[in-house]
Amino acid sequence: MKNRNRFISSIEREVGRCINRYNLVQGDDRVLVGLSGGKDSLVLLETLSNRRKRLPINYHIIAAYIHLHGIGYESDRAFLKSFCNDLGVPLRIIDVGTDISPEKDKSICFLCSWHRRKQLFDLAAEENCSKIALGHHMNDAAETLLMNMIFSGSISSMPPALELFSGRIRLIRPLSLIPEDKITEYAKIRKFPEQAKICPWSNQSQRAEIKKLISTITEMDKNGLSNIYKSMSNIHHEYLPPGK
Repeated sequence: MKNRNRFISSIEREVGRCINRYNLVQGDDRVLVGLSGGKDSLVLLETLSNRRKRLPINYHIIAAYIHLHGIGYESDRAFLKSFCNDLGVPLRIIDVGTDISPEKDKSICFLCSWHRRKQLFDLAAEENCSKIALGHHMNDAAETLLMNMIFSGSISSMPPALELFSGRIRLIRPLSLIPEDKITEYAKIRKFPEQAKICPWSNQSQRAEIKKLISTITEMDKNGLSNIYKSMSNIHHEYLPPGK
C-alpha cells in the first residue's frame, strides 16, 4: 500500500512539475477539464483536484463530458457523476447529435476530435473559463510529432500550452511529462473502470500504426519515447535545411 501511495504521489508531483515548468495554472483560474471517461482524463481530473488541496492558491475546476451520438461508445455517466462528486468538481454533460462521416481530406478521428473541441470551446465561454485542460500525455505528443513528420512533412505536435482565439482560451496539457504506461499503472491502482470502446475506426487510424512504431523504438532504446519528446525542445537549426 505504501508503494502504491508513493506512486500516486509521484504522478501528482509530475503533474505539478509540468504545471510549474510551463506556467499552466495560476490562482483563481477557471479550468474546464475535458472528461472522456478514459484513464487519461480521469487521472488528469483527480490529480488537478488533489493538487489544489495542498497549495496556498486556489483554482476552480469544472469537468465536461461531451457525448457525440453515432460514435459507437459511451462512458458510464453514473460513474462520472460519482467520481466528480467525490472530488467536489461540478460536471457538465453535453449530448451532441452530429453525423460523423468520412471526408476526402479529413479522417474520422479528426472530425470526432473537432466536434468535441468545439463543444468545449462553447462551454468554456459559457462557464467563463480561460483554460481548457486535456488528458494528452507524453506518448500522444510523440505520436503526433511523428505523424506530422511522416504524413504532413512538418515538425509540430501537442504543446503543453497553446494560445487560441487571440489568447482568450489557453489549451493546457498537464500530463505532458508523463508516459502512458505510468498513467495506466495509476488507473490500475485506483481501479478506474475501463471504458469499453467499440469505435469501428479505432484500429484503422494512422495513430494506431504510429503507436506500433513507438513500441518498436522503445524496444531498441528504453529512453526512445522520452528522447523523442525532448527532441522537440532541443532543435539545432544550423543542422537543418532552411525553410522555403
